[in-house]
Amino acid sequence: MVTLDDIRQARERIAGAVDVTPCIEPYALSELCGADLRLKLETLQRTGSFKARGAVNTLRSLTPEERDRGVIASSAGNHAQGVAYAAAITGAGATIVMPRTTPLIKIDRTRDLGAEVVLHGDGFDEAYDHARQIQEERGLTFIHAFDDDRVIAGQGTLGLELLEQVPDLEAVVVPVGGGGLLSGIALAVKALRPEVALYGVQTEAAPALERSFRQGSLVQRVEGRRSLADGIAIKRPVERTYRILRQHVDDLRLVTEEEIETGIFHLLETGKVIAEGAGAAGVAALLAGRFPELDGKRTAVVVCGANIDLNVLGRIIERSLARQGRMVQLRITIRDQPGGLAALLRRLADLEANVVRVHHDRVFVRASFWEVHVHVALETKSAGHVGEILAALEGSGYGKVEALR
Repeated sequence: MVTLDDIRQARERIAGAVDVTPCIEPYALSELCGADLRLKLETLQRTGSFKARGAVNTLRSLTPEERDRGVIASSAGNHAQGVAYAAAITGAGATIVMPRTTPLIKIDRTRDLGAEVVLHGDGFDEAYDHARQIQEERGLTFIHAFDDDRVIAGQGTLGLELLEQVPDLEAVVVPVGGGGLLSGIALAVKALRPEVALYGVQTEAAPALERSFRQGSLVQRVEGRRSLADGIAIKRPVERTYRILRQHVDDLRLVTEEEIETGIFHLLETGKVIAEGAGAAGVAALLAGRFPELDGKRTAVVVCGANIDLNVLGRIIERSLARQGRMVQLRITIRDQPGGLAALLRRLADLEANVVRVHHDRVFVRASFWEVHVHVALETKSAGHVGEILAALEGSGYGKVEALR
């Protein structure tokens, strides 16, 4: 079992290579969540996530012979970058096996750090099995993402920082996949401040540890589905982290994929923080009301990673705006005559709706021969504004207007 001394030694070992990240007070986000929040921004680590902590501690703990043979890891992205970075600063060669579904930004950054990247499988577990095969073939040293005491001790350094940065801390909320981060934080925090409540958050798309925690025994495997929170989408939990969580953590709770989208969006718009799906899971849970017992309490949420593909981020922003009524697509039937489209666009301008894109369809229509459908995407002010636009268009003779949000 990892001890407080192990975590303190890890802190000395990683000093200079891993940053002490800020823990900020996001006032507007606190109001939305109902808790007195502090955000621990592991998004600002050199590799964009907390994983460098455990990786550097592990690589600097290896013997010279182990480093000379080279290391291998499997990862959905952030552990990959952490190991690649740790290998680069310690002079070890690194091979990383990543799922084919890994966001391109994580693949590119891992390669940029000097690692050999092998793409295999559709999720972490398939990549893990393939990495183990390569390990045996090449005689490499395997660096597990969470089933390793040295990794857990490295992640636990974050817990020491939290207690120093937030002296009156009452609770900590941490995204959970394999449980290495929460295990390390729990061991550090409970050793020094046992009264602080500790919670983990998993996605419903991959609830292996939450299910284990709930039933009181380790499940061998849970078939999940693809998740925005790819960094915590773990199907096979391990005994090492499960035991720590059962002993030191108050509860694990789940969030939906849509709630993760909302968490990413509000971190960006309200908190001014870019987070990937896994990084936003804790905030997502608070926004969704998963922790009513934390209302008004000084709560640190670990935003554990920022490595999100910008194409994915763009889609999340648009989908979230649509849910809030700040973007809408309308299907409007107009007469097929010169000036018909221009008249519609003038009417929309009068209604203070900003046109984003227009599709004029004369073929695939459910209307008479002399009519066409216009699909128009609009930037709007609110759901109420959308209602006003619909009523005004129908009152102007456009018939039934369909809103596709």
